[in-house]
Amino acid sequence: MLDVADIAVRITAAGLIGGAIGLNRNLHHKYIGLRTLALIGAAASGIVLVTLDAAQGEAHVDAMSRVIQGLLTGVGFIGAGVIVRGPTEKKVHGLTTAASVWTVAVIGILCGAGVWRVAAVLVAVSAVILLVGGPVERRVHAFFDALYGEDEPKE
Repeated sequence: MLDVADIAVRITAAGLIGGAIGLNRNLHHKYIGLRTLALIGAAASGIVLVTLDAAQGEAHVDAMSRVIQGLLTGVGFIGAGVIVRGPTEKKVHGLTTAASVWTVAVIGILCGAGVWRVAAVLVAVSAVILLVGGPVERRVHAFFDALYGEDEPKE
């Protein structure tokens, strides 16, 4: 059985990391932000902790697998809610935010399970992608648009 301090550390870490990723989404004026992603991370961690606690600190692979599967499926519906396409637009918006929702859930799962090294690497890679990915993507598009001419996305 996990003690209260360990539970608090795991849920708090997942919530803070989710909040940090949410802050990035807020700063880019996206639909889901700090509070939503902090709650998703903390809740995902809590769900994993319930499973661990029920197993007396030893994860039963089949039970944990079902919990994680259900969690990621449910979170996928939240992510789907932020994907939008205007009636006259060819571009879809919200995919990065939807992917962030799913990533925060995975980080919450990792924190809840106490898999700190994997969580740390995922947080670092996610931060680099969110902070550097947009500017790099714009520069690559500008380069190829200048080289080949601007093409509209094909449906």
